[in-house]
Amino acid sequence: MKTTDGHGSRIRLGISSCLLGQKVRFDGNHKHDSFLTGTLGQFFEWVPVCPEVAIGLGIPRPPIRLVGSPASPRAVGVKDASIDVTDKLAAYGKRQAHALENLSGYIFKSKSPSCGLERVKVYQAGGAPAANGRGIYADAFLSAQPWLPAEEEGRLSNPRLRENFIERVFVYRRWQELMARGLSASRLVEFHTHHKLALMAHDVEAYRALGRLVAQTGRCNLKEFGHDYIHRLMVALQRPASPARHANVMMHLMGYLKLQLDAEDKAELLEMIHAYRRGETLFAAPLTLLRHYFRRFPDPTIMHQTYLHPDPRELLLRGGL
Repeated sequence: MKTTDGHGSRIRLGISSCLLGQKVRFDGNHKHDSFLTGTLGQFFEWVPVCPEVAIGLGIPRPPIRLVGSPASPRAVGVKDASIDVTDKLAAYGKRQAHALENLSGYIFKSKSPSCGLERVKVYQAGGAPAANGRGIYADAFLSAQPWLPAEEEGRLSNPRLRENFIERVFVYRRWQELMARGLSASRLVEFHTHHKLALMAHDVEAYRALGRLVAQTGRCNLKEFGHDYIHRLMVALQRPASPARHANVMMHLMGYLKLQLDAEDKAELLEMIHAYRRGETLFAAPLTLLRHYFRRFPDPTIMHQTYLHPDPRELLLRGGL
């Protein structure tokens, strides 16, 4: 099954080619990740990229590594430092960021001097390597698309980080759909309104700050305002939503039902929320109960909240909560 939006187009994610099993590594091998191809691959269309091959390095090829300052390293040959592909990788990253503007997310190969997002080794003369660099291609790509959901394949084995990445992909896809229809002040306010509770689960301060920002929508250059808004939203969503913050949002939702539910229903819902907070049940349990009550007692403020009514495929992919 392929995940599609309302217009039938598939959600496209960039990915390091080696993770799909393509033999593009410096040694002629691959780093096939079966979770990506076997699970996520059922839902997304992959756009594979190997920047080292794209800039003309062969297969196999001399390995490269990062050297110098972690803040601005160079990508040079491990055995032959005269091989310096820093500028080529950076230029290719910038070009790809513009050529692949329709991506809704990107999964990069960890620890790679070209594609690693964090903790890439940077070698310095006379000392141990510092493990705090970033791949040259990945850095250039994301500098041009700073709001794009991005993650490394290794971190996706963590359920909370995987859930966070999936949620960000779907949020950003909805933003892309909005932009395709045409950005307007009213549509931006509507988009924010629909995502308010999801944002609250990640970062209460950002929820308040973005609320104040959106209140100024009609007073600013809309294009610049839109770029600022989506960047700040996606940064806020990078903070994983904890069970405690989810429980707080559910308690907030429960407040909309205080006049409709009897004492027994309130007690049942409250216990379900607390059980989730304590780690005794999955996120889907209290969410399903809340959705049931809001079907019985519809509320116009809640009916379009993506928190309560996410895309069914998103909820399926996030099912490990």
